[in-house]
Amino acid sequence: MLTSTKTQRLLNGIKEYRKQFFSKEMQELDESGTRIMVNHILTDLLGYKSLEEIKTEYMIKGTYADYVVQIDGTRHFLVEVKALSLALSNKHLRQAIEYAANEGVEWVILTNGRIIQFYKVIFGQPIESKMIFEINLSNAECTKDCLECLQYLHRDSVLKKGLNQLWNNFIATEKTTIASILLSKPAISFLSKQIRIKFKSRFDEKVIVEAVRRMISEPVNLEEVKVARSPVSKGGKKKVKIGIKPSEIINPGITISTDN
Repeated sequence: MLTSTKTQRLLNGIKEYRKQFFSKEMQELDESGTRIMVNHILTDLLGYKSLEEIKTEYMIKGTYADYVVQIDGTRHFLVEVKALSLALSNKHLRQAIEYAANEGVEWVILTNGRIIQFYKVIFGQPIESKMIFEINLSNAECTKDCLECLQYLHRDSVLKKGLNQLWNNFIATEKTTIASILLSKPAISFLSKQIRIKFKSRFDEKVIVEAVRRMISEPVNLEEVKVARSPVSKGGKKKVKIGIKPSEIINPGITISTDN
């Protein structure tokens, strides 16, 4: 994604931003003051050129979006800013998505300088949006999460199609994607085989499909679930390796930090 040097610079920038802007005196900052914070995010943290690539008060069908970030004429994302003293709301989101939809921009940042929410605009009938991540820049415990998310919005990453990778990571672990994989023929065949090995029982694939559908649609008490171990050969080595390390999974679709 980013080079080690730029990753470290971004990390240092996040820490410095927190020290500079989250004192008690800043709690009632208005929207114009918050825009100064957002300017800092876009330029010092994310690396965009202030005049050439950051367009302020961008006119869209008679109204004005706070920022549009563009490189060489390509509009990459829109930024809607609310005052630091305000909590972000669905009303603010609808406004930002409307601006983006009218301009044909796929990505939206909604922020009050402390919270950054990042959305993908889904162009259809009706227009929809999905929150890709939410981070809290004022929370020191979430610094690593902030770094992992903001690297995708950095100028260098955007130029390397980082937003496409971010979207792929998001949809890869959505419930509908996982459900479609679980209902696929290879998965059903695997489940049939595992049931036959463990319970010495054979079932028609239709029975397994129905069981999977029921599992997907009905709540499951995860505390009662015991994860099955992979079969072990006589030599003591696993025949099948199932699963990957949590560190190998990026799922920015969930809220990774909250305002304290």
